[in-house]
Amino acid sequence: MITLLIIADDFTGALDTGVKFAQKGTSVQVVTDCDYDFAQAKKELQVLVMDTETRHIDEQEAYKKVFGIVKRARKAGVSYIYKKTDSGLRGNIGSELTAVLEAAGDSILHFAPALPKMNRLTKQGIHYIDGVPVSESVFGRDPFDPVLESDISKIIRIQSKASVEIITDRAALTKVEQPTIAVYDTETEGQMEEIAHNLYESEQLTALAGCAGLAEYLPDILNLTGEKPGKPQFDPGLLIACGSINPITMKQLDYGENHGFHRIHLTLDEKLVPGYFETDLGKEGITKILDQLKETPFCILDSHDVGEAEETMTRAESMGIASEEVRTRIASSFGSLLKELLKDEIMNTLLITGGDTLMGFLQNIGVNEMTPIYEMEPGVVLSIVQIHGKDYNIISKSGGFGEEDLMEKLADKIMDGVKG
Repeated sequence: MITLLIIADDFTGALDTGVKFAQKGTSVQVVTDCDYDFAQAKKELQVLVMDTETRHIDEQEAYKKVFGIVKRARKAGVSYIYKKTDSGLRGNIGSELTAVLEAAGDSILHFAPALPKMNRLTKQGIHYIDGVPVSESVFGRDPFDPVLESDISKIIRIQSKASVEIITDRAALTKVEQPTIAVYDTETEGQMEEIAHNLYESEQLTALAGCAGLAEYLPDILNLTGEKPGKPQFDPGLLIACGSINPITMKQLDYGENHGFHRIHLTLDEKLVPGYFETDLGKEGITKILDQLKETPFCILDSHDVGEAEETMTRAESMGIASEEVRTRIASSFGSLLKELLKDEIMNTLLITGGDTLMGFLQNIGVNEMTPIYEMEPGVVLSIVQIHGKDYNIISKSGGFGEEDLMEKLADKIMDGVKG
């Protein structure tokens, strides 16, 4: 029976939170079906993680979608609701938190947005990324969804009229005069754990929000543990499919290229022309990639333009493609390419960066669920996806996660865990 529902606004975020439970032996499933029938869930399923894909849509539509999901979950007897938010506070933060607050029927939604393990902290209600207010960080320069405020109260109030209270002493808020979103300051993992236990002791765990930071302490507190998974095994090699334009990921790709990875930049047609990989030229491109994978076990497929020129946006404009559509075009093209590569039974473990790219892949292969099993690095998740009855290892991460040498670390771990 489902005890906890986690609602995320993109797929990589759904996985990096779900894996916190999977590693504790919890039965977890991550799905994209927002009309999921709770009554049909397997008896052993304890935690359902639902990706709503609401980060980039209209705030009112995001509210309606999240509100409806929470209402159905409560009606189905789900005891605990967790609204997973982006650790950089991108997306419809105010409208989605308010939807949970109003649909869950609780008077308080407890929100701890920090991720101390990755130096994403909340001090006096201000959110910081690596010591910089979030609006001045790379998330403030996001081309699709920039975070324009660092004060969390202001971020929420852009989309919500709900009362907001900043909690600086980690004590659980228990009494309010009106429905309230309680925002908890957090600068260390110890403080986050203290908040989680204070909420438990005050019986305030039924409506929560945060990123993977707060979620990490819930398996033990809610007694959602079991037999932990063993060390994963891999086929040799790593193929990175990068659709993220986050500067953090771009540095990782540069580092990887300088340390043994072969880097292939997708052409403008490969990125922007629907159905391109079904054409003769597209098939030739796939053959070249497959030949390269036979020669080099570590490869990068990169959607970034070569050099400084914004060739993709210029080409898109000439094709009459709106700037906001470019993101979805590239994600869909990547999904089509990866689908074709998998048909050839490639041996390489696949790493997909960026929630849009991962969703484009799942849509192309006709799959709407994944099972997270192991966190290889903070925020970097190994999952199992079943395609035509066969299990595949897929690694995923948000564009903003990971150190500069992440690709090299993953390559080492994969080779260390090669089957046999």
